[in-house]
Parts: sequence; structure tokens; C-alpha cells
Amino acid sequence: MTGSKAMAWVGGVLYLFALVLLIGGAPRASGTVRGVGGLLAASLLVGVLRRAPRMALAMTLFGSTAVVVFIPSPVATSTSASYQGQFLPNLAVDLVLGFLVVRSTRRASIVAVAVSFTAQMLLIAGFAHGDNVTLNAVIAFLTMAASCMVGLLTRERREHAVALRTQEVAEAVTAERLRIARELHDMVAHSIGIIAIQAGVGSRVIETQPAEAREALRAIEATSRETLSGLRRTLVALRQADLDTAQAPLAPSPGLADIERLAAATADAGVRVDVRRSGEQRPLPADIDLSAYRIVQEALTNVVRHAGTGRCRVAIDYGDEELSVEVVDDGRGATANGSAHGYGIVGMRERVGLLHGHLSAGPRPEGGFRVAARLPLPEPVEVPVEAR
Repeated sequence: MTGSKAMAWVGGVLYLFALVLLIGGAPRASGTVRGVGGLLAASLLVGVLRRAPRMALAMTLFGSTAVVVFIPSPVATSTSASYQGQFLPNLAVDLVLGFLVVRSTRRASIVAVAVSFTAQMLLIAGFAHGDNVTLNAVIAFLTMAASCMVGLLTRERREHAVALRTQEVAEAVTAERLRIARELHDMVAHSIGIIAIQAGVGSRVIETQPAEAREALRAIEATSRETLSGLRRTLVALRQADLDTAQAPLAPSPGLADIERLAAATADAGVRVDVRRSGEQRPLPADIDLSAYRIVQEALTNVVRHAGTGRCRVAIDYGDEELSVEVVDDGRGATANGSAHGYGIVGMRERVGLLHGHLSAGPRPEGGFRVAARLPLPEPVEVPVEAR
């Protein structure tokens, strides 16, 4: 950073040195030569322009004024050459002015435009000849207006891009918050439902059937430990961005391979789960595997809490193009449908929607409740085998 700053100011010094050479070494040069020389010398101010646009504008104004004032035009100079001798140095001023409009505040830009316009008009009024005054003034005004317009458009485009990036960041934060909320809801709601049921069973039989009460307490302990472990993994994952990446790997997220364990925990809550799998079982993408597990988990939670039945069925079909998951019970369908007003089924729909799938949830005509999800699967990648 220090080196680039030094190079910027070295360029400023070289610009002043080039002006001295141009003024002292070309007193009889034509207006075109002087104009081109002043314009090329202004390219040395690129570094200063990036770091101090106002300073760069002041230096180009000084340089263009010096080129026009201190190098008198020869008597034989043509009108075209005289015009170019004034226009080209001022063109450098307009280019710097356009860059300043992009980088500076509106008030600073207005002041810079006013100062530049006044300086250019004074130069034209004092050193243009005859009918060239009006022509030079109009061209200088149009050139400056075009430069400022380009600067304004560039500035608006940058501000729009910044606003879009800010909106994208806000949407990403919102999406992440919703994802975390879904994970916590699916994780906690199922476990708390089982704990509540086991606690109720234990409180009713603690005096008459101590063995069953102890089993209920063991189920509460196991479910609580599992839930705490899941919450701990989630919190560690949230903090992972602020910690050193060289940590012990986190436990993998649950998936369809853990459905039997989920069914066993649900059975401890008094609902026997019949798990049926069909199709070619194979590894699934992590997001699909986790979403399918969470859908089954939330559906089983609703069965335990609302259905009022002792059994349900989970069907998992590994199709060629999509994964189908279905949870069906024969309980109080209309009552279970009331859970749709909570966050459970809303979370299911969000998960399925993110994967471009389809979810149906509602009472069955023959009684009970049905939750069915279809999740599209990506096409398998075929690896060509080279002939040996």
C-alpha cells in the first residue's frame, strides 16, 4: 500500500516536470502539439486520481491553464491548431472531472464542476480569437456535460449494484435464519413431544408399576441426551465460521439411514412405526437425505402429538428420478390437520420447495392423516471407462 502511494505521488511530480519541459521546450510549437502534450502528461496523474481526485483535478486545471497561458500561440497558427491547443488540455480536465463525479459526494461534485467550468470559460474568453470564443465555449460546455453525465450514470450503476448486493446478503441471512429455525424446530419438537408423553406415562404408573416408570425415565434420559447432542452440533456449526477450521470433524447430519432409530424412539412414546423401503437403496445427496429425514421426523411428531393412535406407517421409495416419502396413520385426521396451522407442515413445505419437490398433507377419506413428499433426484453421473 505504501509503495503504490509513493508511485502515485511520483506520477504527480513527473506531471509537473513534464509541464515545465512542455512550457520551456516548446515555445514555438503548434497548438496541436501543445494540446497533445498536455493531454498525454495528464496520464501521469492516474495514481493521484485514484487516491485524491480533488488534488488530481486541481493539478490538471493548473496544467491546462499553464499550457494555454504560458505558451503563446504563433501569429501563423491556424484557427484549428489554436482551438486544439485549448481543447485537448481541457479534455484532460473533463476526464478527471467525470471520475471525480463517480467517486465524490454530490456536493463536492457540484463544487468541482462549477470551478472547472469557470476556469475553462475564463481561459476561452481570454485566449480564444475572434469567432472562436463562442465555438470553443459551446464545445467546452458540451464536453464537460458529457463527461459529467457519464460519471453520473456510472455512479448510479455502482450504487444500484451495491444495493443489489446488500439485498442479496439480507436475503441470504433470512434464508439461513429460516433454515436454522426449521432445523431447531424439527429437532426439538419431536424430542419434546416424546419426553412429554413419557413423563405423563411415568407420572401415572410410578406408584403402581415402577418398572414401567423406570423405562419411561430411561427413554426421557436417552431422548434428552440425543437432543442436547444435536443442539450442540448445531451451535458448533454456527460458530464454525469464527473458529479455526482445523477442529475435530462434526458428527454427520441425520438421514434416511437413521429412520429405524427414529422409529424406535417413537415406539417408546407409544406409537409403533412400520417402516417399509422399496426401490434401489443408494446414497443420496446430503440435502435431500436430511430433508427426507426431517419430513418423516416432523410427520411422526404430529402423529404422536395429535393423531391419538398407536401405530403408523412410513414408506420410502427410491425411484429412478425421485425419492418418495409417505407417513400414514389411522388416527384423528381432522385433529391432526390442525397442526398445519403451526410451523411443522410449513417447515415441510419450505424444505420440499427448496428442493423443487411436491408435498401433500391432509386427512384421508377413510380416516387418519397422510403426509407425502416427492423429492426430485439428480441424474447420476456416468464415468466413462477407458479401454485398455
